[in-house]
Amino acid sequence: MDAARSSRRGRLRPFLLALAGVVLLIGLYRLVPVGAWLESFQAWVRDFGPTGWVLYALVYAACVVLFVPASVLTLGAGALYGLWIGVPVVLAGASLGATLSFALARTLLRARVEGMTEGNPKIRALDRAIAAEGAKIVFLVRLAPIFPFTYINYAFGLTGVGGPGYVLATVVGMIPGTFAYVYLGAAAGAAATGSADSASVWVQGLGAVAAVAVTVFVARLATRAIREAGVDQ
Repeated sequence: MDAARSSRRGRLRPFLLALAGVVLLIGLYRLVPVGAWLESFQAWVRDFGPTGWVLYALVYAACVVLFVPASVLTLGAGALYGLWIGVPVVLAGASLGATLSFALARTLLRARVEGMTEGNPKIRALDRAIAAEGAKIVFLVRLAPIFPFTYINYAFGLTGVGGPGYVLATVVGMIPGTFAYVYLGAAAGAAATGSADSASVWVQGLGAVAAVAVTVFVARLATRAIREAGVDQ
């Protein structure tokens, strides 16, 4: 009886710790005006030209490493820079942040990340799938966000995937989602500022909706492939 109770507690502990962490992050995000700070940063960096692109990507990477939601920056890059500059800026920042998180999990923060993921059956399944299929699984996870982005970057550091394969799969796998949401930000920015005529705004809006719809469709296909690999059980 005691053994069964201890076993249940052991299984619940990682879930409760993760839940507490999420609640804490949400609380901090509500109490500390992170969203306002990010919007102020966007206004400040607007006129910096190419230097601003680099700064934007670096701040984006820092947000990824520090578990700060960067969705405001993703959409904001489209509104600030448009599609063809916004996509590379966001992709560079997200990729750099994901790579730094991965490296930290393999070095300085390994013990802490192991504690975060201990007992998580999905992470164990992910490790087994990567052992069998390598960076293909990383690519599918990037296409189908079944794990929180900032969390899974660290968790990948505990798996057997090689560094170069991880980086390549991460960059390529994030392209569809990045394109879709930067496009959405660009369309929203054009509509809000009146920088385009109504016909162009409608075309951009419909294009953004189509891009998001395609991304969702691709994500569903990737999710199915991940389940077939035994990860999302």
